[in-house]
Amino acid sequence: MSETRTIPVLVIGGGQAGLSVSWHLSQHDVEHLVVEREEIFGQWKHARWDTFCLVTPNWQCVLPGYAYDGADPDGFMVKQELLDWLARYPRTFDPPVSERTDVTSLRPREDGDGFDVQTSIGPVYAEQVVVATGGYGTPAIPRMAERIPPRIAQLHSSRYKNPDVLADGAVLVVGSGQSGAQIAEDLHLAGRTVHLAVGEAPRVARRYRGRDVVAWLQDMGHYDKPVSEQPPEERHRDRTNHYVTGRDGGRDIDLRAFAEQGMSLHGRLLDVTGEHLSFADGLAADLDAADAVYNGINAAIDNYILGQGIQAPPGERYTASWHPDPGPSTVSLADISTVIWATGFSTDYRWLHAPVFDGSGHPQHRRGITGVPGLYFLGLPWLHTWGSGRFAAVARDAEHLAGAIIDRHSRTQRPDLAGSLA
Repeated sequence: MSETRTIPVLVIGGGQAGLSVSWHLSQHDVEHLVVEREEIFGQWKHARWDTFCLVTPNWQCVLPGYAYDGADPDGFMVKQELLDWLARYPRTFDPPVSERTDVTSLRPREDGDGFDVQTSIGPVYAEQVVVATGGYGTPAIPRMAERIPPRIAQLHSSRYKNPDVLADGAVLVVGSGQSGAQIAEDLHLAGRTVHLAVGEAPRVARRYRGRDVVAWLQDMGHYDKPVSEQPPEERHRDRTNHYVTGRDGGRDIDLRAFAEQGMSLHGRLLDVTGEHLSFADGLAADLDAADAVYNGINAAIDNYILGQGIQAPPGERYTASWHPDPGPSTVSLADISTVIWATGFSTDYRWLHAPVFDGSGHPQHRRGITGVPGLYFLGLPWLHTWGSGRFAAVARDAEHLAGAIIDRHSRTQRPDLAGSLA
């Protein structure tokens, strides 16, 4: 039986969140270990398609002690550029990482003094634990996929690479969030016949009144506003992201324009019956709602420009030029060769045996700090602000958590480390 290893701080997850808190702990000489079940930044490498690029500008790529310093701060790194940028980060501080290490169980001790953790490299006793596995763990595919005939290829959006590796024939993309909309565009630009099952995802302009919309929202303080101060409709941790793209220098994604160019748009996929797919009668409403969000964001920018007395090019309201036929629709599976499920992800915390979850299985915390002393979460969507699950704000969240970790560590282990980063 393996001897139990004692680690002051165990960080579970070797993505941008886990390495960000590792950077802070390293700066303060707090002994810790980062465990990653794959390879560091593996999700960026293996769960993105070939033409993937960021949808937020490069200047928002900031990690602790490290920021984008390339020649195109207003551009959008493509996949290989992003992987190269990420690969350089751990070289700046040499974090203690154990790759291909799986955590199978974590339990707080009954006396409240630390955690017993079972891993693929042996048992660990950790005084404090940061769960930095992110909010995109397990691909979510609806059970109706089981009724699609086996001759039709099915894959989750995280396994899509490029149009050339798919079988000839039409492709159905289910879901119109960021991944679904961009994959549908990728297939469409490659000349493939595409059916897109549209959901409730909102949309946003790429540029408005002479600037990237992200830059306007940054100046407006949108990305610094805590979740507690957001309107109730924006606080939902599972809310679908606005679709837009950074492809070819960045542009809007307009599903109506795709339809005018030959893409088939449908409402939400309701059912698979024999050789037919059934779609809901909601396409018009979902497109209208997405456009309303688009125009609403632009109107907020208009008000900001007016209030600040900023000189900017005139703006205009988006007006739809294409409208779908009313009613539900059906598609014969005889016309489909591949289904791509862009239906998001679910988290899997079955290994984490601690009383920190709500009735929906979401971890309960206050800015990453849970009710179990010494247990933290980092890198979750809306952990504190809009950018908490992204490069935009994970550095700030990591600094806050590191302060709490170091403060607790200083009280129990190292008096010389007193003080907080928060």
